[in-house]
Amino acid sequence: MTETLIGLVGQYSPSGNEEGAVRFLVERMQTLGFDRAFRDEAGNAVGMIGSGERQIVLLGHIDTVPGEIPVRVEDGILYGRGAVDAKGPLACFTDAAAACGAAAGWQLVVIGAVEEERDSKGAYFVVNQYKPEYAIIGEPNRWDRTALGYKGTAWTEIKIKQGQEHTASGGITACERAVDVWQTIKTFTDAYNADKARVFDQIQPSLQEMNSDHSDFEQWATLRVGVRLPPAFSPQEWYAKLEDLAVGAEVVHLGVPLAAHTCDKNTRLVRAVLAGIRGEGGTPAFVYKTGTADLNVVAPVWGCPALVYGPGDSALDHTPDERIEMGEYEKAVRVLTSALKTLIKDSKN
Repeated sequence: MTETLIGLVGQYSPSGNEEGAVRFLVERMQTLGFDRAFRDEAGNAVGMIGSGERQIVLLGHIDTVPGEIPVRVEDGILYGRGAVDAKGPLACFTDAAAACGAAAGWQLVVIGAVEEERDSKGAYFVVNQYKPEYAIIGEPNRWDRTALGYKGTAWTEIKIKQGQEHTASGGITACERAVDVWQTIKTFTDAYNADKARVFDQIQPSLQEMNSDHSDFEQWATLRVGVRLPPAFSPQEWYAKLEDLAVGAEVVHLGVPLAAHTCDKNTRLVRAVLAGIRGEGGTPAFVYKTGTADLNVVAPVWGCPALVYGPGDSALDHTPDERIEMGEYEKAVRVLTSALKTLIKDSKN
């Protein structure tokens, strides 16, 4: 059961360099008996089982953050970059779909999306290619938990520019104004968060970069600010608030913002996964994550029941000690296989 996992982790694939991993997964899907397996126009690895009109899409990502970790198995634990984030969940999707097999009227679609760790290029491509009845997104949350929410995100660059002054003039420099802007942002978010017990409901800004320079006649400073946003605060509201907080500065939007997304807890999909966890002797739990995932890209468009599932401890994401227990992986495959079979069976009744 672990051949898919070990082989996929063995293909080092930081964002932008996923070709080897995509090639491996396509070939592995073919070996496992998928009806179709191919590399799509965006570079994603795609496998299909069945040809029915009703789709279940299992969307994982095949890229990782940089930092190669020697792949090895010791005492039932697999070490390697992506073992947790998120080749463990993607391999689980592949093995579970193969174990479920084809069913009349249904099509299982497993996708290993590229560049999730950058700008979700793969997810943005597939969102208009499929219309699933159920969607499962692959991220590590342990085999006995499912995630029902991920926070939104937005990036900005705040630019402050002013004329040069003599250092003895007592005037405020561009750098000092930049520091004041950041403190103003923190004061606002601290006040907003004061009555929010869950981190999921809080605004989490982060100052990622500061730069300053000057010419003969001007001086300037820039702040690169990221933020994790709760469902109650949209990226558009955040941009507007920054305009108010950074008076006199230029606020530049970077990249594509994503709103937070929460999934409905009362769906056949959720019940099927919970039943699968109980069937393996687990006590299911729900989690709401402070990060952002491809769920935020596809779920609002697809509008179908969705959740996030996958083995692995997310505390090990992006760390130099990334690893996954083989036993946990095997349980997750059985949980997901059971859930897929339940969804297909229940829909016939």
